[in-house]
Amino acid sequence: MARHLYTLIYSLFLPIIIARLWWRGRTNPGYRQRIAERFGFLPHQPRPGGLWVHAVSVGETLAAAQFVKQFMVQNPDTPVIITSTTPTGSEQVKRIFGERVFHMYLPYDLPSFINRFIKSIRPGALVIIETELWPNLLACCDQHDLPVVLANARMSERSARGYGKVPALTRPMLHSLNIVAVQNPTDGQRFIELGLPTGRLKVTGSVKFDVTLPEGCRQNGTALREQWGGSRPVLALASSHPTEDEQLLDIYPALEEAIPGLLLLLIPRHPERFEPVTNAARSRHLRVHRRTNGPASNDTQIYVADTMGEMLNMLTAADVVVMGGSLYSGGGGHNPIEPAALGKATLIGADHINFTSIVSELVEAGAMAVCESLPALQEEAIRLLKDSTAREVMGKNGLDVVETNRGAVTQLLELVKEQLKI
Repeated sequence: MARHLYTLIYSLFLPIIIARLWWRGRTNPGYRQRIAERFGFLPHQPRPGGLWVHAVSVGETLAAAQFVKQFMVQNPDTPVIITSTTPTGSEQVKRIFGERVFHMYLPYDLPSFINRFIKSIRPGALVIIETELWPNLLACCDQHDLPVVLANARMSERSARGYGKVPALTRPMLHSLNIVAVQNPTDGQRFIELGLPTGRLKVTGSVKFDVTLPEGCRQNGTALREQWGGSRPVLALASSHPTEDEQLLDIYPALEEAIPGLLLLLIPRHPERFEPVTNAARSRHLRVHRRTNGPASNDTQIYVADTMGEMLNMLTAADVVVMGGSLYSGGGGHNPIEPAALGKATLIGADHINFTSIVSELVEAGAMAVCESLPALQEEAIRLLKDSTAREVMGKNGLDVVETNRGAVTQLLELVKEQLKI
């Protein structure tokens, strides 16, 4: 009954959802492309029995990358279908996999669209990356006897409270999951308390610890560093959201006064932010340069990374990394494992609820510092930029944490192959 009410409400709001999609297309034209796929009309029809992986956007696609690559090596005859919901996620799939996988947008969560999609691709199993749970998607999978694995799953206290408010929707969704491969026992317990059958829970750790650096990453970072001036100190803000770039720009004069010649590297998470971030720097009368404009001059103060898929190259060229999504309330933070895997001294803001256990482990190991306020971030950034030994120690500790926690991808592969019966 609850799902039928949800379906009715979703149907009523669908025109608004479509209008919002078109509105977002003003700044990112990708939202106005391939719209038919969002209704279950697909451009591809892969062989039946393939592996369907849903990775909602950029972060989830990056998290899934090593798992998908290893699956394809071990099972070259099994087609892989990856679905996203955002154009930036779609671009990441194309960048990482090219034509080796089938990529489509996930249809809107209405039974007719989802059923059309499943009947078209006839997959052997669905792997959902992290916690992207939709009532009709999971109900339709159940009706089609399609096994579902929730991979790299996490359930923050805040998310658990939200799911707990709608038990009539949450419990059936959890019962539709064959396996929940959770990142840590604490989050696993929250799934159990919300109604997941105990036998379906597997604690595998985070697949993000299995990160591998792209070929040429360090060489590309070195080349960038030479363009900027090899001896210049570099502070990076990675995967930034609105207000975060502006916060760093506001404290840049104080940072530069303490660290002469400092280059502030801003890496917006979404392409529609490239222009606003550039304008924010110009409005503060700072010398700003964009990646797509070629090599920067030695007197550049602000460097805007206005390309996608180059973040690891950029972070390789930095001295200290600030993880975005954490400097404003409700952001939840972004993946701090990547700078740790690069051996970079890393800072994160107060709101990192999406990575609580990972941040705690990194902090405990001396591989990261949490900054509860902008003044605290400014003070810690200056300290690290002045102290190369402290940066090296923090970077080494981060590398140690990453190496210790590798192995989740191998476990996930075995769980998925059991569901596919291969």
